[in-house]
Amino acid sequence: MPYVVTISATFGSGGGTVGPAVAERLGVPFVDRAIPGAVAERIGCSLEDALRHDDWAPTGFERLLASAARLPTVTLGSVDPSYVTPSDADGRILYDQEFVDRTEDVLERVAATGAVVLGRAGAVVLADRPGALHVRLDGPKDRRLARSGTTDMRELEANDRARSAYVRRFYRVDPADPALYHLVLDATAVPPRACTDVIVRLARERAPEM
Repeated sequence: MPYVVTISATFGSGGGTVGPAVAERLGVPFVDRAIPGAVAERIGCSLEDALRHDDWAPTGFERLLASAARLPTVTLGSVDPSYVTPSDADGRILYDQEFVDRTEDVLERVAATGAVVLGRAGAVVLADRPGALHVRLDGPKDRRLARSGTTDMRELEANDRARSAYVRRFYRVDPADPALYHLVLDATAVPPRACTDVIVRLARERAPEM
């Protein structure tokens, strides 16, 4: 049966290192930047427009947050789409929610054959996927900053806000909520190889449930 692992990672917690390593060990694709390209193909818009809605792009989600301020109150069970400028090949105006819907379609499709998914609210979208393992990588800000390759705490905090904004806005949940995950790791205290070992072992143990 295919292995499905979703990884939610704060900036500097090593998601881009651990994710591919887990995928290689489990023999499944690692899905990260492939998502915007697949979404663009399914909608018929440019990759640039898809990346603008991607949950790993701070500038895109600063724009989303600004547009959210102009929306009516969002209620559980529905999200009012904001009007944005991207359009498809026929000139049809696209909506932020449409990008999210197509992203969910892509996640469901790749999960059917097995994958390690980084970001994209995978733990929420695939919450009911039998046998899937949902993981959160995090750690204290100062230790994540030291591992991130930047010395600017403002950059770290901006990236954290951008990644959190996608989940909060469209799914009305806090991505830091441990209830969303089977496993939460302080990836600044546990080395990447050890994180990988733990995730792979749990993924294999959950797979028979499928």
